[in-house]
Amino acid sequence: MLKVTGSAMPGAATLLPTPVFAAAGDEEPETPAPLLRDELTLYGAPRRESPHVELEEAGQLEQRVASVRKLTEPYARWCLATYDAIKPRVQSTVRCGSDTYAYLKNPPKDFYPRAGVIAFTGFLGLLLARGSRVKKLVYPAGLMTVSASLYYPERAAAAVRSGGDSVYDRAVQGYAALEKMVKPQRKGTDSENKP
Repeated sequence: MLKVTGSAMPGAATLLPTPVFAAAGDEEPETPAPLLRDELTLYGAPRRESPHVELEEAGQLEQRVASVRKLTEPYARWCLATYDAIKPRVQSTVRCGSDTYAYLKNPPKDFYPRAGVIAFTGFLGLLLARGSRVKKLVYPAGLMTVSASLYYPERAAAAVRSGGDSVYDRAVQGYAALEKMVKPQRKGTDSENKP
């Protein structure tokens, strides 16, 4: 039979350790030993102290493996950082390849004849561009661009608009950088000329 003493406030029993007096059988001991609530199995398993186990010294193999790990840790971190940096690009490339494959698998009407004409104009540009390397770059690219713009005028106009905007932005940035480089020299020369 257990006798539990509580307090006037039942909520306080959960906050404070409450002494519990236990008796065995019919007879009550004259001086009951106080038990804490945590010591009773009703309120949870008693805390077990983990036995202290002494570890053996590391062998030569373990020491070598640890030294190899320490040596390779910076390289492993670098590889993970590189992988994290490259992963989005690789995923976008794979996505672009799968989209291209899906597009070529089920192309729109007259796609292959148009692609053939565009490729033929590129080859014709290579034949006409005898001489300098600049001609070998400009003629095929120019002829292919002209023939592609004839077949896809909406996309060509959109590309020209976006390309023109980016060229304009680059020109403004270049002009601002040039102006920034030139203006301090003018101020320095103006201050030297003034007495």
